[in-house]
Amino acid sequence: MHELEIRLGCFVAVLLAMAAWEQFAPHRALATARTRRWVNHLSIAGLNAVLVRAILPATVVGAALLAEAEGWGLMNLYPVPRVLAVALSVVSLDFAIYLQHVLFHAVPPLWWIHRVHHADLDFDVTTGVRFHPFEIILSMLVKYAATVALGAPALAVLIFEVLLNATSMFNHGNVRLPVALDRWLRRIVVTPDMHRVHHSAEAHETNSNFGFNLPWWDHLFGTYRDQPDAGHERMTIGLKELRDPLRTERLGGILMLPFYRPRGRYPINRKRN
Repeated sequence: MHELEIRLGCFVAVLLAMAAWEQFAPHRALATARTRRWVNHLSIAGLNAVLVRAILPATVVGAALLAEAEGWGLMNLYPVPRVLAVALSVVSLDFAIYLQHVLFHAVPPLWWIHRVHHADLDFDVTTGVRFHPFEIILSMLVKYAATVALGAPALAVLIFEVLLNATSMFNHGNVRLPVALDRWLRRIVVTPDMHRVHHSAEAHETNSNFGFNLPWWDHLFGTYRDQPDAGHERMTIGLKELRDPLRTERLGGILMLPFYRPRGRYPINRKRN
């Protein structure tokens, strides 16, 4: 299984496709320079990839292969048809990432890390790879645990990892979809208009639409919000307490964001000002 080649090829293909779409049919005008955004955000993505390879012992697919060899996890303890095991694992891993995302909004120290993603003053395909290294490492640990507990087949994990990466870039795209098509797509995948609400500067909108791949969890757990109050063209992207581009849009500032004050009142259930 050529995991790295498959994942890198899909990443580059989706990134370039979304970039072309944004160039020819953008939804909103960017407030920050596109070239600088690409350089900074792709630098963060590259740094994250290097750190993960250096710090963690294996990919999530490797964890799945180990679990299969050792007989760990539900799918390895009970006989499940291969196709069903793959489908159930992909959906279950997506649910785990939904829960992780909610947790990063609910626990203040985790929010301080996750706000690197939300402090972006614009919303485009590169926002989908803008995550602090601390968050990437923690997310990998969550995926290890979920994969081993499920006994997810390696194929399911590879499919999930490719989908998670691709849909993250898709649903962060600064692109416009026809309303009817967006409504239909929202039944099966998180769309850019659905996820853009999550990047609103208004806390009640930030704490909604947590899904990355599948929209079902937001409907099931009451975290779905259809549209931003101000509309997509007029809504403010980012965080109210972080509006200085020197902090939010430069590589050094982005990496230091978890340590900046004020830290705001965005975490779920925190008292609002």
